[in-house]
Amino acid sequence: MSEHVSSPKFYFLIFAALMVLTAATVWVATLDLGAANDIVAMAVAVTKATLVVLFFMHVRYSTRLTALTVLASLFWLGLLLLVTLSDYWTRGIVGIPGK
Repeated sequence: MSEHVSSPKFYFLIFAALMVLTAATVWVATLDLGAANDIVAMAVAVTKATLVVLFFMHVRYSTRLTALTVLASLFWLGLLLLVTLSDYWTRGIVGIPGK
């Protein structure tokens, strides 16, 4: 199996996109968007993380098993966050036995 080799120009383009997105993160932090601040910041962060995983970690050109591993880890992270947040969201509920 041959390895995929990208040109340095391609990596510099990805790096430039990451720098633009970093500047966008700083710019959005200075705006007052109300509740949308968190959503916009997370959207930019997820976009940057996706670029890093796909291109700098070479998942884009890897085998299906590698892609499955990345997806399984994201599923597991989501599950852990969901369980943690479900505990946090239910702390103020009155009438739960044992409280």
